[in-house]
Amino acid sequence: MKQTIALRIGRSALVAALAGGVVLAGVAPAANAAPAQKATLGPFGYGSLKLGMTEAQAKATGLIVRKRIKAPTTCATYDLKTQRYSGDRAGLFISKKQGVVTISGPGTVKTPQGIGRGSTPAQLKAAYPNLKQNAMYGTFATVPGNPKASYIFLVSKRMVVGVVLVLTAQNCLR
Repeated sequence: MKQTIALRIGRSALVAALAGGVVLAGVAPAANAAPAQKATLGPFGYGSLKLGMTEAQAKATGLIVRKRIKAPTTCATYDLKTQRYSGDRAGLFISKKQGVVTISGPGTVKTPQGIGRGSTPAQLKAAYPNLKQNAMYGTFATVPGNPKASYIFLVSKRMVVGVVLVLTAQNCLR
């Protein structure tokens, strides 16, 4: 039986998935090139990395690097090359059955609704009026345009400090 994300993600795994951050560095476009579209987290992934991709497909994007952690998971763990975590933290979990099930937003990346690290709680509530709260797991919302996914927001009193895109029914984090 599949359970919602609020019942499946353990507190330490959630904090590990959201902690840390590196600001992405960009490359200036050529003079006659169209402006580059800024990468966002969601509704289906981050850049060419998509929820549901197999491990082989995710590796083929060139965006990830293997990361072995000591955590209660049966899934493969990775980091984005632009967002490397220290210790037993990982930014990406890949299930053998479901493919990519979590992608932690790197640096200051935002959702298509403009929410990311540094957003205020008021901005978060305005962008996602149907936020759900759980004392153990934090603040989360269904992803607009992808009812199979949720955003998990790590929120301090004054700002959002992390965002994770996750398949709502997944088998990696307990």
